[in-house]
Amino acid sequence: MARRRSGLSFYRRRKKLNTNVLKQILIWIIGIVIAVFVGFAIVYCVGIRTSIIGDSMSPTLSNGQEIYINRIVYHFRSPRRNDVIVFTPPSNERSHYYVKRVIALPGETIQIKGGRIYINGKLYDEDRDIYDLIEDPGIAEEEIVLGKDEYFVLGDNRNNSEDSRSANIGPVKRSMIFGRAWFHMAGSGKGMGLIQ
Repeated sequence: MARRRSGLSFYRRRKKLNTNVLKQILIWIIGIVIAVFVGFAIVYCVGIRTSIIGDSMSPTLSNGQEIYINRIVYHFRSPRRNDVIVFTPPSNERSHYYVKRVIALPGETIQIKGGRIYINGKLYDEDRDIYDLIEDPGIAEEEIVLGKDEYFVLGDNRNNSEDSRSANIGPVKRSMIFGRAWFHMAGSGKGMGLIQ
């Protein structure tokens, strides 16, 4: 007959660590790290938002409308023609952001004559139902040759826009471009839309 031990025993067997439990904990930790990284990346890319001031981008964007800015895209590529960019004006970098459309690219020649845009001597093809004839060509009345890091930008509401035609703005240098206008908030809280 086996003898029973009496009293308390402080020497118990150590349990082996369950490898499945360790794997699950490790998976959770990796998942949390990835989620934090993705969240940070999204905030960095489109976490900046600003409001449109004025009607210079009408009908694409309207006064007071909020937009989200993709500020990482131009680290991987240069602005393209027809991109809607967000920049600070060279005359006052502490001013609000300006939102305009890229019309001419570095190295190109631009001129506005007869109310139409000419790039490298050729008529710029754009939808005439949307864009009115330009009444004031500003500094673009004479040919402008853009530098290697300069962009010529215009508002979509061509006759009610302070843009590259204005002497106090002129061609926009790459270093002044903050990012690309990416999404806009639709009116009355109806959601978001892609800016084109």
